[in-house]
Amino acid sequence: MTLDESLQALAAHYQAMPPVAAMHVRVAGYDGERLRLHAPLARHLNDKGCAFGGSLVSLMTLSAWGLVSLRVQQAGLQADVYVADTEVRYLAPLFADLEAESQLAPEGSWDDFTATLRARGRARATLVARVPLPDGGIATTARARYVAIAKR
Repeated sequence: MTLDESLQALAAHYQAMPPVAAMHVRVAGYDGERLRLHAPLARHLNDKGCAFGGSLVSLMTLSAWGLVSLRVQQAGLQADVYVADTEVRYLAPLFADLEAESQLAPEGSWDDFTATLRARGRARATLVARVPLPDGGIATTARARYVAIAKR
C-alpha cells in the first residue's frame, strides 16, 4: 500500500467511528515521523468558548494511535493498536481550531518497536503529542504508551 493509500485508509478508519466522525477530524499532515490531525473549534467548544479538554486529549490520542498504526502498516505487519496509559497536561486555553501533532518519544526507536512486534507478536511504544497555540505556545501535551498486538 502506498503512503497516500495508507493515509486515506487512516482517514476512512477515523470516519468509521461515530464519536470520531462527530469531531470532524481530518489528517493535516504526515512527514514519516509526525502525524498531525485537525478539528474545527466550532465542534469542540466548552462553556468558556475555548476548546473542550476532552476534545484536546481525544485528538492527541487519535494522532498518536494513528501514527503507531501507520508505522505498523508501513512495516508490512498487521496488528491491533491500543492506548495503554496517558499523562496529560493542560497548559493554556485554546481559542482556535485544534491541531494535534504526535511523534515517538525521544528515547524510543521505531526499528526496535518493529523488531519486537515481529519477534514477540506484541510491542510497546511511548509517544508524545501536543496541541499548539496560534502564537507558538502549547495548549496541551500528552505522553502515552501504545501497545500493538499482532493479528493472527
